Amino acid sequence: MKRRDFIQKTGVVGLGALLVPNALNASQDSSDSKKVRLGFIATGFRGQTHIEEMLKRNDTEIIALADPNPRMIKDALALIEKAGRPSPAVYQNGPDDYLNLLARNDIDAVFVSSPWEWHLPHGIAAMKAGKIVGMEVGGAMKLEDCWAYVKTSEQTGVPIMPLENVCYRRDVMAILNMVRQGLFGEIVHAQGGYEHDLRGVLFNDGNSAYNSGVEFGEKGFSEAAWRTNHYVNRNGELYPTHGLGPVATMLDLNRGNRLVRLSSFASKSRGLHEYIVNHPKGGAAHPNAAVEFKQGDVVTTHLQCANGETIILTHDTSLQRPYNLGFRVQGTKGIWQDFGWGDPEQGHIYFEAQMKHSHRWDNTKNWLEQYDHPLWKANAAAAESSGHGGMDYFVDNAFIECIKQNQAFPLDVYDLAAWYAITPLSEKSVAANGAPQDIPDFTKGAWKTRQPIFALNANY
Repeated sequence: MKRRDFIQKTGVVGLGALLVPNALNASQDSSDSKKVRLGFIATGFRGQTHIEEMLKRNDTEIIALADPNPRMIKDALALIEKAGRPSPAVYQNGPDDYLNLLARNDIDAVFVSSPWEWHLPHGIAAMKAGKIVGMEVGGAMKLEDCWAYVKTSEQTGVPIMPLENVCYRRDVMAILNMVRQGLFGEIVHAQGGYEHDLRGVLFNDGNSAYNSGVEFGEKGFSEAAWRTNHYVNRNGELYPTHGLGPVATMLDLNRGNRLVRLSSFASKSRGLHEYIVNHPKGGAAHPNAAVEFKQGDVVTTHLQCANGETIILTHDTSLQRPYNLGFRVQGTKGIWQDFGWGDPEQGHIYFEAQMKHSHRWDNTKNWLEQYDHPLWKANAAAAESSGHGGMDYFVDNAFIECIKQNQAFPLDVYDLAAWYAITPLSEKSVAANGAPQDIPDFTKGAWKTRQPIFALNANY
């Protein structure tokens, strides 16, 4: 069944449906000729990644940029000029100048790649202005923020898509394909996380973004200017979506299943202090060595689903360690565990029947290649030059193609709200010695009848 027919027959469009501005539909005769007119709110390194992806396409126009940081605006404009595209309008007169970008009538959609604390005002204002939103991921500041996204999208009819690119990682999508074909049997448990040494991101010299010093906040640059302050003031699962998003598609969360509660625990905080003390540009006498970081080095969150599955998320970014998102999918017939950065050979897999009760892991390479998702088979060449091993191509392509085709996003406002909610709820649980926290049903019961639409074909 084609995705368009699937959506029509299951009534998915009635909840979280895409609303394309009339100008986009009226200005061109066919979907192939439509150009999506884009604005960018925040043009830092992540925003520039999305700009680069859009510059590769002939179906997009970059109309305007908004960012109060002149360095980031300059770098973004250089990318556009190098690609031979027309220079966009620029809004850099303070942090609120993005509102003037949103007031334009020649923009269909916006990419929001701002610091986490700005996601809510940027996203809400964009939807109220009738601009479709592609929202970079993170976690919410407050649970109420998540309801605000849902309420605004429902009231305005304007959709928002969380740009969670790990849902499109090649090995993850192969496992999704295997789950849907029943190789794992009935899924019982899943794990994921953000296990990534970010010390060289959270601190720098104020000029170079990575591995350059021990400054943060007003003296920091890029993510060190804002992200590190969350580690000073908060303690919880700060970045849930990389681990949760991929397993959410396998467990059909918000589409036949949902998250119902969580409990979180945090370890002591040592890693960031040690990094400052031991860094050549730091030391025990450096002012930042006296900073008390509230965020635990390892935060573990246990979630329960309505259909009885459990999920464990791990946030581990303050200590030395190799990169790993720690995925595990376990069912009645099989189990998969990954390690590393998604390479086909970086994982273990076991199917009891096929492996004749051997109790011996098999390498994942042959299995992942055999069950490579049709989306990757069809688009691997197009994704080859894209960031994060091709994942950036797929998430951005889905955003643009759904707008052009006037179809529901594969990940929608209800996914964004549920995934974002993990952060404030985990903070509350950690503060209450692991006390369980109920996760709201942002679909208000609709999850029982909504059907999966993520990656149903080879298009997007």
